[in-house]
Amino acid sequence: MISIDELVAIAEARLRDASVLFENDRPDGAGYLCGYVVELALKARICRTLNWRGFPDKPGEFENLRSFRTHKLDVLLSLTGQEQRIKAENFSEWSAVATWDPEARYRPIGQVDTAKVALMLFSAATLLRVL
Repeated sequence: MISIDELVAIAEARLRDASVLFENDRPDGAGYLCGYVVELALKARICRTLNWRGFPDKPGEFENLRSFRTHKLDVLLSLTGQEQRIKAENFSEWSAVATWDPEARYRPIGQVDTAKVALMLFSAATLLRVL
């Protein structure tokens, strides 16, 4: 099990990593990390909502919790209990990252829109703060 504090610490570190990559003309990696930041923030929020000490991270810990074993941001958002609030108060930020796909790590380099990644960076930072 990974603690809430550790989830948040990793999310904050990956957000800093994404910023460094973006500032050094590496938007593909920056965009990928932005989605990962939001995934971690959502998992931390799920833990708070369900009063869990941490999020399952080993296969055996997911027994009877299969719906939680996902990287799909829309599914994770629905599990937070915060979907209506986030979509009402942070719709543009959510929209900027909602299409993230962990499989993006396998896409050829150079296919991301730099302006979109800049928006993803801002949005990931905002969502990390408000979740």
